[in-house]
Amino acid sequence: MELNQEKTADCGCRMGTDRYVSFDGIDCAGNARRIMDCIALNMQISEQDHPFWQYFMAKRTPRSGPAPDDLFLVHAHINQIREFFEECGDQAALDLLFQVEEECC
Repeated sequence: MELNQEKTADCGCRMGTDRYVSFDGIDCAGNARRIMDCIALNMQISEQDHPFWQYFMAKRTPRSGPAPDDLFLVHAHINQIREFFEECGDQAALDLLFQVEEECC
């Protein structure tokens, strides 16, 4: 990530913006972790077999390579997660997903 590093004549400091400043005070990682917990809970409650969701949850702890963080997984599969929560009728999880999508993705 490249920052705008212009110097001002007034103070000699770097003036720039960092797009991540807007996330200050938002617990994106914690909220993504809660979404993952909602997925796990809905998998347990449902009486259906969920091969995709088993595969998805296994991505959190891969056999090799670095583990992706929960926010990445949520962001990369947001439409599938939304559909799953809709099928499960979990409005609280949908609300949290919408919040994470708006604030963090």
